[in-house]
Amino acid sequence: MTTGAALAGPDGALRCPWAVSTDDYVAYHDEEWGRPVHGDDALFERLSLEAFQSGLSWITILRRRPGFRAAFAGFRIEKVAAFTDTDRERLLADPGIIRNRAKIDATLANARLLADWAEGDLDELIWSHAPDPATRPAPRTLADVPAVTPESTALSTALKKRGLRFVGPTTAYALMQACGLVDDHLESCVARGAR
Repeated sequence: MTTGAALAGPDGALRCPWAVSTDDYVAYHDEEWGRPVHGDDALFERLSLEAFQSGLSWITILRRRPGFRAAFAGFRIEKVAAFTDTDRERLLADPGIIRNRAKIDATLANARLLADWAEGDLDELIWSHAPDPATRPAPRTLADVPAVTPESTALSTALKKRGLRFVGPTTAYALMQACGLVDDHLESCVARGAR
């Protein structure tokens, strides 16, 4: 039974306990999770993948990420915004992604909305909700890591107000964690502060 404390990974270094179960997780945890991500297309990808993850384990999405990137034109907003009904049908039949109609439709609708935003607007909106790191002590165990925060609720509200879909407070917080707006690596984790 896990206590939620950091665990030794394959190399003996302590990591967040969720990160040590597979090589895919170790690499994602060490090289990506919690590191700052900027750029509208990059953030659109993360936002879309977090939406697809809703109700599923992250490893399911992580292992299909190459398929998602191929299916959604590298998550380039302008390209996805131009997808047609034929593209939608292709996505619904693509075994390389999660074929959830509501999530696919939300991704396409979000791209169409974002294509009308000025360059940098998505980046600016998301990062404007990053909390002051000085107000966030390093979590010692997984029990110290929230699923929702006032900032993620505010981000969710701001995204919904602009018309984006599948961006609830929990999805918004997962985005904040994945994209480095917060550092939720445990206090004793080898990746803590590696930004």
